[in-house]
Amino acid sequence: MLLSIDWDAFSGCVPLVFDAPIWGTRDRAYDRLGAWWDRARKRDPQAPGWTALEEDFPLYPGWEVLECYAGIPASVTLTHADAWDWLAHFPPGDMLNVDSHHDLASFSGDPARVRPGNWAGLGLRAGRLNRYTCLYPDWHTALPVAEGFDLERTRAELVPLLPPDVLDRVTLTRMPAPGAGLPDPSLVTALLLVQSPAWTNPAHDAVFWGLVRALRAEVLTPPLDRSGAAYP
Repeated sequence: MLLSIDWDAFSGCVPLVFDAPIWGTRDRAYDRLGAWWDRARKRDPQAPGWTALEEDFPLYPGWEVLECYAGIPASVTLTHADAWDWLAHFPPGDMLNVDSHHDLASFSGDPARVRPGNWAGLGLRAGRLNRYTCLYPDWHTALPVAEGFDLERTRAELVPLLPPDVLDRVTLTRMPAPGAGLPDPSLVTALLLVQSPAWTNPAHDAVFWGLVRALRAEVLTPPLDRSGAAYP
């Protein structure tokens, strides 16, 4: 099994945060840093660093479990779009993706162009994946509009976007508790850790980099370290 971990499964938001990127955002340089400064300024322009974001954008527990995969071949990258090329290094198989988004189809733009929101669907279509499971984090149970809140509704949204033979190979599920539902390390062939900075709080970059070091992950596209970034 291949295991993919999107950091936005742990660096998330609380309910009723209407400028949270989980609801939809682009993946430009501004979205990865400038948009976070704008959110911080809006909450408290006098607060030091990223502290104004703490209440609305917490780091949820469960990420600590990921250190059990130390010793398994691991890679780290900036964006999930890089998963397309990463998959090419392995024979077709099954994948578990821990994520706040299913990454099976994008709702806008060219559906054939690889992006963070459609790499998994394209991988299934192209035969780079046999079966695909998206494991949503447990905290989605408190966010009624999030993908991982109502799995039947989310699956119904995919019906017009994916061919039936592709959708038949997709499973959507959710952690019953923080960090639960992850595979035994003995079942994992390789791991891909993805920062997704447009969706993840810069205050959590230091923890993310600590996990990168614990996993001894090979760098594909270099992630960011925004923890000490100054106002642009």
